[in-house]
Amino acid sequence: MSVSFALEQFFQITISDDKATAYIELVNWEEDFHCDVESMEALLADHQVVHGIQREALEGIAAKPAGYQFQKIAVAYATQPIPGEHGKIVSMLQSKPADHRPLETDDGKVDFKEITRLNNVSKGQLIATRIPPSPGKPGMSVTGAEMPPKAGKEARFKIGKNVVVDAEQVHMYAAIDGLLTVTDNGKINVFPIYEIHGDVDYSVGNIDFVGTVVIRGNVLSGFRIKSAGDIRVTGFVEGADLEAGGSIVINGGVIGYHKGCIQAAQHVKCAFVQDGNIVAGGDITVSQSIMHSTLRAAQSIYCNGTKGLIVGGVIQAGEKVTARTIGNSMSTVTVLEVGVLPELRNELKELRARQRQQLDHVSKTEKALNLLNQLAAAGQLTPDKLGLRIKLNATQKSHMSELAETKERIFEIEQTLEDTTKARVEVLNSIYGGSKIVIGRYTRFIKDASQRVVYTYIDGDIAMLPIT
Repeated sequence: MSVSFALEQFFQITISDDKATAYIELVNWEEDFHCDVESMEALLADHQVVHGIQREALEGIAAKPAGYQFQKIAVAYATQPIPGEHGKIVSMLQSKPADHRPLETDDGKVDFKEITRLNNVSKGQLIATRIPPSPGKPGMSVTGAEMPPKAGKEARFKIGKNVVVDAEQVHMYAAIDGLLTVTDNGKINVFPIYEIHGDVDYSVGNIDFVGTVVIRGNVLSGFRIKSAGDIRVTGFVEGADLEAGGSIVINGGVIGYHKGCIQAAQHVKCAFVQDGNIVAGGDITVSQSIMHSTLRAAQSIYCNGTKGLIVGGVIQAGEKVTARTIGNSMSTVTVLEVGVLPELRNELKELRARQRQQLDHVSKTEKALNLLNQLAAAGQLTPDKLGLRIKLNATQKSHMSELAETKERIFEIEQTLEDTTKARVEVLNSIYGGSKIVIGRYTRFIKDASQRVVYTYIDGDIAMLPIT
């Protein structure tokens, strides 16, 4: 009788379903029972447990087996596979939104002479390289079988305007001389710059341009500027409409008269806002004051300059609002909402409607294919119907791919809307009664003035904490 066979009546060996852990259990006992490490290793080998054996655990059982009766002890662990790294797109210029913003001085103004920090590129210049994913490293189960790793995801160029990619899809080059810009959806573009030396008035008219617009003057009420890149204004913006695919910087501030809208896919920066309407896909930074205005930022809103005052209106931010003073002693109603992303909620609504349409297309195509497949099985498929079946198969594949992309985007947005961990309102000086704080689905009305506090979501309620 072999040693391992003799131990079989005392020990029970079990392996987890994923082959990641093996256990030994002493199920029978005799007063003079004893065992050694080697015999237990042989018993494990009889049960195909050959990898990741924890010798210290076996030594403990061998030394004092009585103490391990009817206990399930882990004695072997798999070597887990190492997943591959995702592929990535590496910019040769390390382009970031902050790299090409004009210099902000201590008093909150913007010096537009510092435009050399813009990412200007020449025709034919290498601007980005695609790095392939790594395959990862396989692991090994406790039974000695290879555990395949999860491969990294391929990165793909998001090709914008005036760029070209080589045949191998490895390098991206500028197709023209211009400004390198990465839009909010990750597309890489090269835009030329359109510059106006003066005000946007009746002598200029509305502007609709595919690149970055620089206005060395004011934008008067009633006019419109639309830019696929950035918008820079050295003067004031009155009741005008500005729409940028990049960022907007306004040196002199915004006097909105409750008309028009300043809208940027990335960031907005200005000195002050009065009776204005601003929407940003990134941050909104106002150095002096926000008065009776409506501001919406997907990320954060900052009004923490020397004055740093927010009075009246509605301020919405996906993550954070920071200001020196909120409200006033006259209890002017001032609403601050964080953890709110209205653009994402609208997109989610559109995506769900699109998903219903895509599911309907998939269902209709599947019914048509089933009918053609039945004809084929009966030998009644004519040449024209054969061509139709091939076309429908290709169409169905396309529908399934589009449906998968829609589902993935819906999941991403739902995860973002559920996350309120970053949502907060920071008051660096004072907040007055009449203010209202909204975080996600929760609301807190401010009755009494407080100094140097932060409002955040904790355990199902909005908590007020001191700023240390």
